[in-house]
Amino acid sequence: MIGKNLCLKFGLSTIYDHADFLIQNDDKVGVVGVNGCGKTTLFKVIMNTQELDEGKIEFSGLIGYLPQVIQIENEDETVLDYLLKARPIEKIKNEITALYTKILQTASEKEKNKILKQIGILESKLDYYDQYNSENILMEIIENMHISDDMLDLKISNLSGGQKSKIAFAALLYSKANILLLDEPTNHLDSNTREYIIDYLKNYKGTVLIISHDIEFLNAVVSSIMHIDAATHKIRVYKGNYDNFIKTLTALNEARDNLIAKEEREIERLREFVLQYSNSSGKRKKIAESREKMLAKKEAERTIKPPSLKKVRVSLEVTNEGSRVPVEVNNLTFGYTKDLYNNLSFLVNNKEKFLILGENGIGKSTLLKLIMGYLTPKEGNITFGSKTTIAYYAQEQENLDLEKTVFENAKSDEYSDKEVYAALGNFLFTENEFNKKVKYLSPGERARINLAKIILTRANLLLLDEPTNHLDPITQELIAKNFKNYNGTIILVSHNLKFVDTIGINRILLLPSGKIVNYYKDVVEYYSKLNSKN
Repeated sequence: MIGKNLCLKFGLSTIYDHADFLIQNDDKVGVVGVNGCGKTTLFKVIMNTQELDEGKIEFSGLIGYLPQVIQIENEDETVLDYLLKARPIEKIKNEITALYTKILQTASEKEKNKILKQIGILESKLDYYDQYNSENILMEIIENMHISDDMLDLKISNLSGGQKSKIAFAALLYSKANILLLDEPTNHLDSNTREYIIDYLKNYKGTVLIISHDIEFLNAVVSSIMHIDAATHKIRVYKGNYDNFIKTLTALNEARDNLIAKEEREIERLREFVLQYSNSSGKRKKIAESREKMLAKKEAERTIKPPSLKKVRVSLEVTNEGSRVPVEVNNLTFGYTKDLYNNLSFLVNNKEKFLILGENGIGKSTLLKLIMGYLTPKEGNITFGSKTTIAYYAQEQENLDLEKTVFENAKSDEYSDKEVYAALGNFLFTENEFNKKVKYLSPGERARINLAKIILTRANLLLLDEPTNHLDPITQELIAKNFKNYNGTIILVSHNLKFVDTIGINRILLLPSGKIVNYYKDVVEYYSKLNSKN
């Protein structure tokens, strides 16, 4: 895959500026850079859903894409039907049958020969998709990704966000694409499935591009790192895994800084000499004139340090002191085809940091939606303290209106336009991006809108559903420290052990049992391993 002279701007924001890259066939490449640098946009360019202003990307092969946010068109079909369709074997067979029927209906020999050629092409596709062994291949993927028989019979609409991601990933592996584009593929993977995916991708006969903030995963899989530099808008490919990339980049930056310092010393020395002898006569004047020309040349050719990238600025505040018991769940029963929990009861104390853990698909996100009132329990009720004010971070970002702008999504009657602009600015949105429709943003940028909205509310109870999924490591660390110092109550669903450990969890609710235990890191690790059985 070759990228030539890529140029792209969104309004006044430059994404790529005459960027080039080269990826070898069958290479496993980690695509890295800060949020908003153009990682997901690069995938859209490759898939021809985003046009460049200039340049092109050349490649050959069948593309398979796993987006950050999974959207399945027909959620009424079962999981098994969805997986089987990942290889269009039945569709091709039907096309072949229709063509044979057409042969019987036509009298023209020329037409028959043309149709037979079409049939030959379609039969080659069936061979490519290994039609006679395909179901065995799918069953092996299903088993290794720990997709249960019960789940295979479920409709897609009855799956949790994490389960949909796993199913979409299984379909992608089965599709037999020879170029895989994976955008944050480990967001919902349990430990055993993760190990299977690592082994699968390492031995995959094709090219793989992976956008991920999961450094351990990148180190285990990739052989190269593609760095999209948000400061220079260039693209560079480095050989080796992520750790090697960081070492190389650090060394290059140090060498550049040393060169800049050396050039500045030389420029200053020449400048002082010219100032001292510019009004002299004779040989000194000639030497000064020569040094002045040398100074002008060095100033014109000096190495320029790229501008420092701005970092997210977070200031979590609460308008009012919360109630002694911000929220209480009483005898809650809820489920879809079967109950997720029965007679669930618990309360959360003021300024507590409360973690919800459980197996994949057990209803962690659903519980937050019940607390928010988006879903209605079969039995029981949820009560709030009189002083409780709530802000909610949705895992799948469904609370954003894709057709509205960044500003319109953050705007509320509760705060002024100036406050909205300030909050969005703190999350790195520039003035020319305020009127950009959210549907054109990456999941990482959408995550920053949701975080800005939370900051604006100054609520004293935060419901956070996987808030780190789409954020770069620097932003993850920054918001973790702010949530740790937050003077309110947090109810959190998260698989990010480092984030969970940083913010200072007090107690853990275990689903579906409803048991509450004090926070221990080992408990989080245990549930991560337990999920591998799902």
